[in-house]
Amino acid sequence: MVQNALGLIEIVGLAAALEAADAALKAANVQLIGYEMTKGGGMVVIKLTGNVGAVSAAVQAGKAAGSKVNKVFATHIIPRPHETLSGIVTTKDTVGFKEKKNSVVEKEKSEEIQKDKEIVAVDELQLEVQEEIEAAEKKR
Repeated sequence: MVQNALGLIEIVGLAAALEAADAALKAANVQLIGYEMTKGGGMVVIKLTGNVGAVSAAVQAGKAAGSKVNKVFATHIIPRPHETLSGIVTTKDTVGFKEKKNSVVEKEKSEEIQKDKEIVAVDELQLEVQEEIEAAEKKR
């Protein structure tokens, strides 16, 4: 999930957050993890990932663009965040984040369905062969 760095932009208001996220994504080669809204106060946190230099440039660009719309409360960059932080960074409240677990589960289900189809096809083929053998024995 998080690559080399994690960038955070905390800003007041969704419109300002969208402006900041847009500028950040256009400024550097980073990926948007998502955004998370607080339970009050109108604060929004934008979460970005990429290499350290790109995240740094993106956060600065997002801060500059977002501050033209509303107050930027805080920005922060964490180079090489520890893997256990991913549970905090990507919560159920993170909008835009798709858990990879779901895609893995869906892939496994798809593979299981494919195997079931193959088993049915083999069973049908065996039944046809058995019927042909029985028909050939009756002709004798």
